[in-house]
Amino acid sequence: MSRPYVGRFAPSPSGPLHAGSLVAAMASHLDARAHRGRWLLRIEDIDEPRTVPGADRVILGQLEALGLRWDGEPVWQTARHRLYERAFDRLREAGRVYGCACVRRELPPGPYPGTCRPPTGTSASGGNPAATNRPIRSWRFLVEPGMETFTDRWLGQQSQDVAAEVGDFIVRRADGLWAYQLAVVVDDGDQGVTDVVRGADLLGSTARQRQLARALGLRAPRVLHVPLILDAAGHKLSKQNHAPALDVSRPLECLRTAWKALGFADLPAATPQAFWLEATAHWARRFE
Repeated sequence: MSRPYVGRFAPSPSGPLHAGSLVAAMASHLDARAHRGRWLLRIEDIDEPRTVPGADRVILGQLEALGLRWDGEPVWQTARHRLYERAFDRLREAGRVYGCACVRRELPPGPYPGTCRPPTGTSASGGNPAATNRPIRSWRFLVEPGMETFTDRWLGQQSQDVAAEVGDFIVRRADGLWAYQLAVVVDDGDQGVTDVVRGADLLGSTARQRQLARALGLRAPRVLHVPLILDAAGHKLSKQNHAPALDVSRPLECLRTAWKALGFADLPAATPQAFWLEATAHWARRFE
């Protein structure tokens, strides 16, 4: 690596951490420590309607109880609106975003069909005049054609044709809030994040985020997507699926369960402190 390692864990405060959250947090933390890097904590509360009051503090307490220590002060996305506004203005000046009048219920399933996409050779910021005689509701990023290819450090080479599989995607929502895709790219760039370690459910966002980073003149971080934890019905553990909160009163048991979910053999550690030392050494041998 040509830059000092900077990783991050970025939970959304829509509820407390659950077993799947811990797997992602553990992998991210271990990767940073194995590379002798920094591990940042970012509370992704940009989707304010889904934020549960007090959940951020619960998450911080859960991490501390499990021995996960972050570097520097945590940041909250709701305190960073000016950064997102500047990035949006830059995209607009470059003709990479356009206004969209579409309502979700009007759109067919699958990739965005380009209803409001500006005609080739015209200014993007105004959208398609033939389609936007209604008020602009949201703003979409004008994606590049062709295949976006990258290497995932867990899954190997990955490719996605964003234009064909996703289409132009929203960066500012109809309710005026910034979309996750824009906020996460701006935050990673601003914080100097070199490596993103997260759950495999976010693998499909990587190609979009790489295109956004390139349009903003940012260097896309390396990525590593870890396996998801599934419930008995085969569904991803998530807050939306009412996954139970982590019981951190038995921290070593929580840590061992998450470690085994990552595919490693059990460790003989007798304390959380010993667990982190042993687990970091194992991770370094596999991924450093």
